[in-house]
Amino acid sequence: MFGHGRSSVNVRSPFHNCTIIKMFKALLICTIVGLAVAFPNVEVIKDSKDVRADGFDAYLETDDGTSETRSGDVHGNIQGTISWVSPEGDHIDIKYVADEHGYQPTGAHLPTPPPVPEAILKSLAYLAAHPSHEEHH
Repeated sequence: MFGHGRSSVNVRSPFHNCTIIKMFKALLICTIVGLAVAFPNVEVIKDSKDVRADGFDAYLETDDGTSETRSGDVHGNIQGTISWVSPEGDHIDIKYVADEHGYQPTGAHLPTPPPVPEAILKSLAYLAAHPSHEEHH
């Protein structure tokens, strides 16, 4: 009689924030180790991390001009900047946000889509102004 239906309850453990902080720490460590392995002749000039219950802040700078600044909150949202000098000598800057909408980088060197053709814009405007009236049976 009772208890035959299934129900699910989404209860967050009080240790959920600790798990997020551990993941941030692991991510920061992997970033530093990855940089050290990828660029063995590069020295770290500054490396700072501040991991708190409500988020984190991190900064990394190497002697080849590479730097990264990032901060995150308890909800898993991260924002930051990465900059380096390309092999051609160009200074590259990327700003990014990573949140519930995904990874969203911006930077002058990133490709952009071509403009939407005028005919397509007119068609979209016409469709918006003249919605279809389908019959429902």
